[in-house]
Amino acid sequence: MAESLTVQLQERSYELHFGVDLTTDVQARVAALTAGGGRVAVVTDRHLAEAQGARLAAMFGAAPQIVLEPGEETKSLAELGRVLEFLATAQLDRGSTVFAVGGGVVGDLAGFAAAAYLRGVAFVQIPTTLLAMVDSSVGGKTGVNLAAGKNLAGAFHQPAAVYVATDFLATLPTREFAAGMAEVIKYGLLGDAELWRQLEREPLTVQSPALAATIRRCCALKAKIVEADERELAREGGRALLNLGHTFGHAIEQATAYGTYLHGEAVAIGLCAAARLSQRLGYLTAAETGRVDAVVAAHGLPVKLRESLPMADLLAAMARDKKVRGGLPRFVVMKTLGEAATQGGIAPAFVEAAFREVGAA
Repeated sequence: MAESLTVQLQERSYELHFGVDLTTDVQARVAALTAGGGRVAVVTDRHLAEAQGARLAAMFGAAPQIVLEPGEETKSLAELGRVLEFLATAQLDRGSTVFAVGGGVVGDLAGFAAAAYLRGVAFVQIPTTLLAMVDSSVGGKTGVNLAAGKNLAGAFHQPAAVYVATDFLATLPTREFAAGMAEVIKYGLLGDAELWRQLEREPLTVQSPALAATIRRCCALKAKIVEADERELAREGGRALLNLGHTFGHAIEQATAYGTYLHGEAVAIGLCAAARLSQRLGYLTAAETGRVDAVVAAHGLPVKLRESLPMADLLAAMARDKKVRGGLPRFVVMKTLGEAATQGGIAPAFVEAAFREVGAA
């Protein structure tokens, strides 16, 4: 029997199901949906289809399936259009369900397509990467990137359920696992000091006995934050705390055209930049900033840019960030290692200094 956790959002509440192999659970859900006259369709990516084709067939049988190219470049308006046309060709109606099987790109894109198709159909998340399991599959943020910036088009559309099966991680490339660890480290830094201390004591790997419990712990923390501030409307703190490291990281992704760094790698550098900003604001010591670098590096993630990027490009990307209010960026800063807060009105010189210290020109 799979463990479960409820995201409490009144009529939009849903269950997160945790286990090693949840194939039978997904089969049962698909059977129940189709027995009731509903249609299902599957959105996945090429890497997963090649590595887990037999498992997809076991879960979904002959249900229509679209296979996308892996990578952040797929989170585009063009690919969104392709998925919408696929759903229409599959003759999905308002009683149908879209299954997103893959990492964050697949989940974000398929979720947005489900939100837009027929003005909203149900979708189920089956995350297959660590990053998607601990972060992007939970909370209902869906979207695509625009040339102007990351995730600038999207919708809040909560899934009907999330199935977190950890044995998908057995075929996940090492680099992708490390990228997911950036989000785990983020959770420790923003609101779980004990998790942070665990990561300091011993790096988490795909073989770690604590992996499954850590994934559930991150999901529980995110669920609690989302329940309190579903649409990121809190004036301070709230869901915006989940953006720790992301204001810097998204700028890095955009400045490199989404092709140089995995999302988690850019976030990892962003966490190191956020630590330096927090130090300049007087919250962290130099030793604590060094501890952030050490944990990031211990999990196989970059602490600095591989090649320098122009400051002007990074600042221009940051100015288009979703979290800008009144034309001014807001940052998530660390008050301590394990507690974060949102803060605006930060001197641009401090931001530029933080970028320079992680390798910007």
